[in-house]
Amino acid sequence: MNTNGRLSGKRVLVTGAGTGLGAGIAVECAREGASVAVHYGRSKAGADAVVRQIRELGGRAEAFATDLADLKEVVDLATSATEFLGGLDVLVNNAGITMNMPFDQVTPEQFDQLYNVNVRGPYFLIQASLEHLKQSQGAVINLTSIHAVQGMSEHSTYAGTKGAIVSHTRALAIELGQLGIRVNAIAPGCVPVENYSQAIGEYDTGDMGRNIPAGYVGKPEDIGKAAVFLASDDGRFMLGQTLVIDGGTTSWMPFSDHFRQSMSDMGVRFGKGYVPGL
Repeated sequence: MNTNGRLSGKRVLVTGAGTGLGAGIAVECAREGASVAVHYGRSKAGADAVVRQIRELGGRAEAFATDLADLKEVVDLATSATEFLGGLDVLVNNAGITMNMPFDQVTPEQFDQLYNVNVRGPYFLIQASLEHLKQSQGAVINLTSIHAVQGMSEHSTYAGTKGAIVSHTRALAIELGQLGIRVNAIAPGCVPVENYSQAIGEYDTGDMGRNIPAGYVGKPEDIGKAAVFLASDDGRFMLGQTLVIDGGTTSWMPFSDHFRQSMSDMGVRFGKGYVPGL
């Protein structure tokens, strides 16, 4: 644990921290000196492993189980996490679920599930944590996705939740900024994590990296370092912004022949009208 780190003495709650990006964010915050409440939904073993890792670094951490679709449990999480931490300086809303499904096959139940977990739960967790964040003049960091700013087939429901996060981040930054609370978001690009193969099947990170201008895929610690920046005084002049961390994915022409062929190989369908001659 870095007692002289950028988050020394800070109290941080990271949701969805049992695996993937959340785990990377929690560990990076601990490396910079923060005490961390590690929330998880189903991945108890992963959350316990993150807690052990933080404690081995000399930090302070505890795991908390919560179903973010249940608003009573959301309020209970805010209470139990802040009791453990002794307050709250930083809330990282990372937890979320994904789904790729043809538009005409999406059910109301699936739609509700994604919006309840990805949008409603985190939104009301901010509300439940508000008094503590006001006292600390703290920060909120919402995890969205490049799907919020870039279209892809069969992702309409998921992309809608991520777009909502960008919008309410911007609005809350103006409203809560008057209370001394900074609200920003991070939109990761391709960062393969433990559950990635469940969504797209087997994959090769080398092949994926060749379709990214940077030449490689991201790692959870890349997102963790960005979260540390936004949580620390280094990010004190940033409000309402969404940091896109994607290796350049959203900056290039995505309908090039190479991209279309590689996506086609992965089973993604494109309309012929997007690019003349294809």
